[in-house]
Amino acid sequence: MAPKLWIFILLSIYFIFGFPVISAHRNEDVPSNKIMEDFSGYPVLEPHFQDSLSSLLVDSESLQKQIDELSTFSDTPAPSVTRILYSEKDVLARRFIKNLMGLSGLSVREDAVGNIFGRWDGYEPELAPVSTGSHIDAIPYSGKYDGVVGVLGAIEAINVLKRHGFKPKRSLEVIMFTSEEPTRFGISCLGSRLLAGSGELAELLKRTVDNQNISFLDAARFAGYANHLEDLTSVFLKKGSYSAFIELHIEQGPILEEEATSIGVVTAIAAPASIKVDFEGNGGHAGAVLMPVRNDAGLAAAELALAVEKLCILELHPGAINSIPSKSHLEIDTRDIDEERRNVVIEKIHQSAISISKNRGVKLSEFKIVNQDPPALAEDFITKATESACQELNLTYKKMISRAYHDSLFMARISPMGMIFIPCYKGYSHKPEEFAAIEDIANGIRVLALTLAKLSFS
Repeated sequence: MAPKLWIFILLSIYFIFGFPVISAHRNEDVPSNKIMEDFSGYPVLEPHFQDSLSSLLVDSESLQKQIDELSTFSDTPAPSVTRILYSEKDVLARRFIKNLMGLSGLSVREDAVGNIFGRWDGYEPELAPVSTGSHIDAIPYSGKYDGVVGVLGAIEAINVLKRHGFKPKRSLEVIMFTSEEPTRFGISCLGSRLLAGSGELAELLKRTVDNQNISFLDAARFAGYANHLEDLTSVFLKKGSYSAFIELHIEQGPILEEEATSIGVVTAIAAPASIKVDFEGNGGHAGAVLMPVRNDAGLAAAELALAVEKLCILELHPGAINSIPSKSHLEIDTRDIDEERRNVVIEKIHQSAISISKNRGVKLSEFKIVNQDPPALAEDFITKATESACQELNLTYKKMISRAYHDSLFMARISPMGMIFIPCYKGYSHKPEEFAAIEDIANGIRVLALTLAKLSFS
């Protein structure tokens, strides 16, 4: 019995006297980092790191396996990926992401619409965190890199920092956004729009249904969200909830690949305005009505489409080869990083539609601006941190704008925002041929990791 008694006495002495000794150190000339190292078990490094940056190594093999495995959660066969919001495959993919976050030591939470958050607490957790992330939903027959690189890459960036022995001052948070793609309910960036506090969207979703007449709330509940909840305002985040947000993404354009540049530092995101236009004419038999006297709604739409030369969807009624179109419907997408300039273009399109309707003797029955999101500028301190990371890692980079919009566009309403682009094959995206080389992805992750480290101390 004596040895056990001595063990008990020794342990008692440790617990009685151990903490006062550590507390006493706080009053002496011992660096706070040393005290933190005692508690954390690994060295606390400044954001520039004190050893070689070459040790910022990405586990490329595991990362590629994760990308490939995530692509199997699809409703269409490889190489295509189809992963629609709140579908069975989407639920499985979400489980996969949450598991990876847990394995990386992140504390995981979800909100009422399924935005997923994985947090690594910093040693000053009361400070606003730095966040990063993207989405994993995929439109029908798309590829396996859009959005996914920004989610799996963010988790791996955390792993890189942890392997390096880094301890963040501000907490770092990875976000997987719900439904960046508008596939199921026709609403793009649904999760990030709600995080940014869109009361209009929160109300709209209460009465929104998909093409199978399944309501948004029923679909969300099938996936395990919005249970016993009609008020989606619980998702809203206050402005300043994050000190910074930065998103890693494939370029979805050919510039970086063509110029053999490793990294794109995004300075602004162009935002679209969607317009619906309807023309109405007289119709008639295509063989009987003479060309000079026709009131052809289809040609009116075609003329406007040529005048616009932007992304344009055109529908004709009745749609028969031997019938003059009596009705036409266009949907036009116009976007710019300058909101005022974009709105001038919209007005010019409107004036063109009025002129065409008069000249062709058709009625302009509708000209409606469906949505008009403002563009967003990246914050200078984030772009500078990203540029600095590229320089320290000896990676080529260029400043560029994003013509496509991303969740970052709406996160800019909550916090300062930035983006990192990596090259992708021929700029392909939203198709099975979408591809990013693992070396380019790894470079993007290294830049992201170092930028997060810098921002965590800002």
